[in-house]
Formats: sequence, structure tokens, C-alpha cells
Amino acid sequence: MRLKISHRTEYAYVSPNNYALQRIRLTPRNGETQRVLSWSITIEGAQEEVRYSDQFRNDTRLLSANGAAHNIAVVAEGEVETRDTAGISGPPEGFAPLWLFKATTDLTAPGAKLQSFVRSIDADGDLDRLHALMNAIVAAVAYEAGSTNPATSAEEAMTLGRGVCQDHAHIFIATARLLGFPARYVSGYLMLDDRVDQVAGHAWAEAHVEGLGWVSFDPSNGISPDARYVRLALGRDYRDAAPISGIRLGMLEERLDVRITVEQVAGGNGQQQNQ
Repeated sequence: MRLKISHRTEYAYVSPNNYALQRIRLTPRNGETQRVLSWSITIEGAQEEVRYSDQFRNDTRLLSANGAAHNIAVVAEGEVETRDTAGISGPPEGFAPLWLFKATTDLTAPGAKLQSFVRSIDADGDLDRLHALMNAIVAAVAYEAGSTNPATSAEEAMTLGRGVCQDHAHIFIATARLLGFPARYVSGYLMLDDRVDQVAGHAWAEAHVEGLGWVSFDPSNGISPDARYVRLALGRDYRDAAPISGIRLGMLEERLDVRITVEQVAGGNGQQQNQ
């Protein structure tokens, strides 16, 4: 499947920006599930300071802006050819060892609610247990836009019983680790059938299964990702894989506008939620 993607993020300030530093992870890379045909990043109102591959092999860039610039815009766009691998994304690679993905983080630390929840998972075999876990999350945590924020932990979202794709991924990661699996967070895009324009990217999770490698699970939609998904970045949780994050100096009023389009260039279909 050939997908065309455009992702524009714009920050507007009502007064001059004293200083801002943005970290972007907006470049997909080739892998088992995808091949990048073309990709470009355009930066307006800021300058690229450095570009590097981080410990998870994410293409990472640091942008700075200061002075009179009132707007910062980052546009990532291109085409990616994807294929359905039944959720299997490949063997471990890069510098991060598997044990790192068993360690908890602030966003994935399990509390009493998650520990109780995982005890209800009853299935034989690694894949069956992980699919049972994903289905249990679908039943326990409803999707509700605006119910959480990027700082919401897996434990908090499970207690609320609602969240968005980031929360579903964190809950899966936290509980998969409780079951003994290395697990990680993936940010990216998902093509939808009912619309091309979107207001946010997507996120899902992966668990490492002996003999198969990394296997993807999307608890927001109750499926293993297929050819409709494009991977951007990965890490232990959202903070490691956030497409855009940063800091700024001064008490500035900031307006954020995100516009994403994902469409198929030729043929195919698919319909899932994008959060």
C-alpha cells in the first residue's frame, strides 16, 4: 500500500519568542513493515541546530527559535510504501537492549489498579496472552478525546476508565511488562476510510515475543497494525517517541495548530480510529 502523508504543526505567539527549543521525530525509516519512497521536512521561523539518531534509532532534530519570530511551523511530508506483516515488525535492533524495555517509567509504572487488571488475563501461549491483554484493554478503557493529557500515566488512565491512543498504548506496555514481556511505544500515522484530514497522529505498542521478534498491538482499535499504519518513532513510552516536544522561555501565550492528511495513492481500503 502506498500512502501519502502531510503533517503540519504551527505554533503562533502573540509576542516575540525569547527562546524556544523543539525536538522533532518526524522522519519514518525503512523497516520490515515499510519503505520510505520520499520524505522532506520544511521549517519556518526556526533553524535546525543538530540532527542525530538516538538510542532507539529515531531520526531526531533539534530546532531553535528566538527574537522576532512569532510563528514556528514544521511541515513533514512524503510517501511511504507499507505492507501487512500480521503485526510482526522485526527482530531487535539498535543500541537499546531488550531488558531496557522491561523497566518501568513514570508514565508506565503499574499501581494497584493495573496489577489487579493483569491478573484477569488468562490465556495460554505468548501471542494468545498478548491478544487477550489487548482485548481486555479495549473492554476496560473507552476512547474519549480530551479526557487525558500527555502527562497522564497508565495507572491514572486505567483508574479513569477512559483515554486516547497514548493511554491505551501505555496501559498495554505497563501490563505486558508485568507479564514478563519487553514492551515499547510506537508513534506514527494511521490511514482512515472516512476522512483524509486528521487532527492528530496515532500511537500503539509492541511486545517482544521469543521466536517472532517485536509484535505490534493497537489497543485503541483492537487489532495488530497492518498496511494502513506508518511508523515514525519508538521508545519506552510517549516521551521517548513524541513527534514534537520542546521548551520555551518566558510566559508566552501559545496557539497550536496541527493539520495531518493521510491518503492512499492507489488502491486498497481500511477503516480504524485515529487518536
